[in-house]
Amino acid sequence: MDHRAEIKEFLSSRRARLTPEQAGLPVYGGNRRVKGLRREEVALLAGVSVDYYVRMERGNLSGASESVLVALGRALQLDDAELAHLFALARDAGPAVRRRQPAKVIRPALQQILDAITDAPAWIRNGRFDVLAANRMSRALYAPLFADPRRPHSSARFVFLDPAAKEFFVDWERAADDIAAVLRSEAGRNPHDKALSDLIGELSTQSETFRKRWADHNVRFHRTGRKKLHHPVVGDLDINFEAMEFPSDPGLTMVVYTAPAGSPTADALKLLASWAATQDNIVAQDKE
Repeated sequence: MDHRAEIKEFLSSRRARLTPEQAGLPVYGGNRRVKGLRREEVALLAGVSVDYYVRMERGNLSGASESVLVALGRALQLDDAELAHLFALARDAGPAVRRRQPAKVIRPALQQILDAITDAPAWIRNGRFDVLAANRMSRALYAPLFADPRRPHSSARFVFLDPAAKEFFVDWERAADDIAAVLRSEAGRNPHDKALSDLIGELSTQSETFRKRWADHNVRFHRTGRKKLHHPVVGDLDINFEAMEFPSDPGLTMVVYTAPAGSPTADALKLLASWAATQDNIVAQDKE
């Protein structure tokens, strides 16, 4: 990716979405030629000179201190994910730093953790949304995704390139927003990851909906929340998820799906477990 262009487009898009009224600034006259805040107004809010802010928005964050970045984030009303993205862009603007590339395989001990979780779907993914390991329940829950013969299985490819995703995700638009925004965050953290660049190129080439979302420069965390799914076997599910990173394995995230005890989704997960066990038995018999 063009790093300077990335910085420029991110800062200008955040500036464009913020009105003077939202920023607490007086508005003089009714004929503003720019959408959102002017550069001069951002500089005023951030407490830096106009020339300095213009240099930053042109893609030069080299040498920007933590206090300046925090002030800029406050001026543009960035949320936590956006501020983290700004810091990642600034880090990459400095001296070259060797970064660990996202993992392609996991340690056996992590698979053991997944296999020990028998009642809840759980899997481990990297920052590209490659599913690197899964337990039986997650393979059953995301059966349409695991039906894809390509390896590694990819949530990103499933959402944007597989028509089945729009039937599986009840709120497909939200799922697409989340995937694109998390990939944009990952690109800020690992701008030299060739596999990530290849994935973004593939999605951009084959999916207009991805291209539009990528151009928005939105970033976000995807650590906790709810998903509404329509499973082809057990029907509608309203399921919670929690995402946990491994300090010993940077870049890997384990996602676990649960439902409140006694809820319709909890009952559906029990049915799903029974179905998954039956499918495994069928596969085992076929191999005999």
